[in-house]
Amino acid sequence: APPKPAAPAGIAPPPAEVALRVSDSVSVWFTSARVDSAADGTPCTERVMEIRAGARTIPIPLLYTREIPAIASDSTIEVHIWRHCVPADPYRVNLRTGQPTRIGG
Repeated sequence: APPKPAAPAGIAPPPAEVALRVSDSVSVWFTSARVDSAADGTPCTERVMEIRAGARTIPIPLLYTREIPAIASDSTIEVHIWRHCVPADPYRVNLRTGQPTRIGG
C-alpha cells in the first residue's frame, strides 16, 4: 500500500508539542503525524514522538500513537502503538536511545 500522507491535502499537520515531561532536562514530544482510518472509515491522526534531552534530539522510530506515554522507570516510558485508529501492542521506549521494544515479545 502507498504511504499515508502526513495530513490530507490543504490541512496542516499538528504542531510539535510536549507529550510528557520526564525530568527537568528530559521531555517527550509529539512531532510528525499521519492520517489513518478506522475500520468504519473514520479518520484519525496518529503521532510519532521524539525525546529531547538537553541539546540532544532522539527520534523514536516507527511508533505511531494517539496516547500520552507513561513513565515506566528513570530510563524508559511505555506507550501503545496505534494501527487504524485503535491501540495495539504496548511498547517500552529507552529514553537514552529512543529504541522501542514490544512488551511481552
